[in-house]
Amino acid sequence: MSETYQRNDFPFNWPIRIYYEDTDTGGVVYYANYLKFYERARTEALRSIGFQQEALKNDENLLFVVAGVQVDYKRPAVLDDELMVLVRIDKIARSYLVFEQKIVKKMDENEIVLNTATVKVACVQGDSYRPKALPEAVLSRLGSLAGHRP
Repeated sequence: MSETYQRNDFPFNWPIRIYYEDTDTGGVVYYANYLKFYERARTEALRSIGFQQEALKNDENLLFVVAGVQVDYKRPAVLDDELMVLVRIDKIARSYLVFEQKIVKKMDENEIVLNTATVKVACVQGDSYRPKALPEAVLSRLGSLAGHRP
């Protein structure tokens, strides 16, 4: 069963190739490695709109920390697969963001969804790890990563 989606509903895409180190003894991607792929794509999505994690910490005393994650695994990826991690912000709240992400693989003329994730990312103070409201300078740029739901 194939999940349908529109690529243009996801404003950011990050390519991933599967290396031997990503796989388990069965030759498929070890399940926890998908979390790394999702993390890298979110980091690059923020970088694409002008934010680097270290600069946010130093300039705004702001850190993004994962507060919750749900991953649904549908199909495996294997060695040498070329995948695409799709990223969109599904919700922007006062002190957190909810990302919707998908990892897809091109097969023939179609892309198939290998897994999906919903990731809640909290905004906290860099020195105390207490919740912090998203600064206006950050909020004003996040909208470009918010896709629309079909």
